[in-house]
Amino acid sequence: MSNFKLGFVGAGFISKFQAKAMTQIRGVDLAGVHALKGAEELADYAKKSGLGDCVVYGSVAELCKNVDAVAIFAPNFARIQIMQEIVDAVKAGAALKGIICEKPLGRTIPEAQQLVDLAKEANLPTAYFENQIHMKGIRAQMEQLAPVQASMGPLALARSAEEHAGPHEGWFWDPTRQGGGVLSDMGCHSIAVGWYVLTPIGKPATFLQPVAVSAVTSLLKWGIPKYRKQLLDRMGVDYGKVPAEDFATGMVTFKNPETDQLVQAQFTNSWMYDKQGLRLLMDGLGPGYAFELNSLRSPLEVFIGDDAAEAMADSETALEKATASRGLLAVETNEADLYGYVDEIEDAVKCFKEGKDGFLNFAYGAEITKLCQAAYMSAEKGKTVDLTDTATLEELKTYQSLISQGRGAEILHVG
Repeated sequence: MSNFKLGFVGAGFISKFQAKAMTQIRGVDLAGVHALKGAEELADYAKKSGLGDCVVYGSVAELCKNVDAVAIFAPNFARIQIMQEIVDAVKAGAALKGIICEKPLGRTIPEAQQLVDLAKEANLPTAYFENQIHMKGIRAQMEQLAPVQASMGPLALARSAEEHAGPHEGWFWDPTRQGGGVLSDMGCHSIAVGWYVLTPIGKPATFLQPVAVSAVTSLLKWGIPKYRKQLLDRMGVDYGKVPAEDFATGMVTFKNPETDQLVQAQFTNSWMYDKQGLRLLMDGLGPGYAFELNSLRSPLEVFIGDDAAEAMADSETALEKATASRGLLAVETNEADLYGYVDEIEDAVKCFKEGKDGFLNFAYGAEITKLCQAAYMSAEKGKTVDLTDTATLEELKTYQSLISQGRGAEILHVG
């Protein structure tokens, strides 16, 4: 039986991480890539890593003709156009078995819904890539605590944080292209994993009903003149004119429709975590039990002194988003697996082969977009957003945050 052929649209940071994850999966080839830049480099990596003969295609349509499924790993602002090109290719005869989209599904609720509708138009299974729900640590704690949960009841509080010193590319920092700041970029992760771990074991991912969202968005580091200039020089984005939040925190309240119990998911995200590198910190509290996961608790540490540090060409060899190459460093030996990338690809491929959606589909991704936008609305209005209120839900349907409109200076403090 031939390997499943996966094609990438996009060849940036996330594409490289996903390709690295694929080296740990049997029966899947990275068969093609289309991207405005970096395609040749990614194809070369795929070939050298045993992922098959990866071909660089000049268009989305050509890619679709030669693969079994397409993964959209391109920037947020290009998603709608790419999705339309995929649908057109399917209508022209491309025999795709599924479509993958990296988080977030959309920058606004209308954008996310448009991707859902386009996938339905093409009559194709979908997989929304939210890697943290696929983390082995998250799945393992649920399995370990299943008997306890059955006896004591499900978790009542989940707390999730994702923090690092900031994205790699300029468009991530630009709220008009990315869709916001750290809340749009990483809040979707934390909200999703909080919702997931609170869900009673055996229930679908959307079983718990969101009833309220409260949030605060702030510009703490990157609004200071010194750091604004660094950002402008490095990324070409001027936070004196179009700022985005570099810190966000909040709470999503859910209701169990069977018991009426309210449970809460707290999220915290920042682009100002100037420590070892990317940190994922998650915990959950139930009656008489708890779990905690910290991605920086590695079984491997190394120490590099000042003299030896000159030999370190890339601080990220130790950890994603690492900002230091000396001192005591936590080293994660397999980040692609730790963060859930391996498992989410395996899930998508397995489901597509069976003709069904991945564990998380585009409709789920649209729900996460709605919760993120409700958080932005809460921060703007300075009050809790009631998701049971009909008028509020109508307002959210067309809502676009001031930050994503480039009007963040109206609500964020720029030093």
